[in-house]
Amino acid sequence: MKKVLYLMRHGETLFNQLHKIQGWCDSPLTTKGIEQAKIAGDYFKENQIVFDDAYCSTLERTSDTLECITDIPYTRLKGLKEWNFGRFEGEPEFLNPALPYGDFFVPFGGEREVDLRNRVAETIAQLMRTTKGQTILAVSHGASCRHFMRYWSHTSQIDSNKISNCCILKFAYHEDETFELLEIINHDFAHLN
Repeated sequence: MKKVLYLMRHGETLFNQLHKIQGWCDSPLTTKGIEQAKIAGDYFKENQIVFDDAYCSTLERTSDTLECITDIPYTRLKGLKEWNFGRFEGEPEFLNPALPYGDFFVPFGGEREVDLRNRVAETIAQLMRTTKGQTILAVSHGASCRHFMRYWSHTSQIDSNKISNCCILKFAYHEDETFELLEIINHDFAHLN
């Protein structure tokens, strides 16, 4: 039986709300972010999805999101962290270059795009190889999730949508150690505004 990975972005944070660049720096979930995480948790309950194992990055915004979804023990992994934006951390988002970022942040102490993509892909592949469970939750970050999705775009037929806060990416993990994106679940949080 193949394993299923639910890769999810954290809930809204203070820096998301203030439009600040947030990679390896951290800020707390807002009240809206907590509610978003609870709604995502309700989605899993309503669809009778029970996790065997859970993981998140070492940043508090992901562990706080995960704890709103499930009360099972979880493991924090540095490899699931967001892109390191170097000296741009905590600065206003209008300072970001146009997409794609490429290696823009490297001269400022940040991470190369390919290094982010490989770090996240290797971390998730390793956790899926070693976990005994069949249904796995991993809470990460917007760019990390997008780059994992891009890493496996050659095995998937789903067009990339926006990865909003608490967006869920459902992947099948096959016996040949490949991932296939099955579904992108973006919740309607309009009533929280």
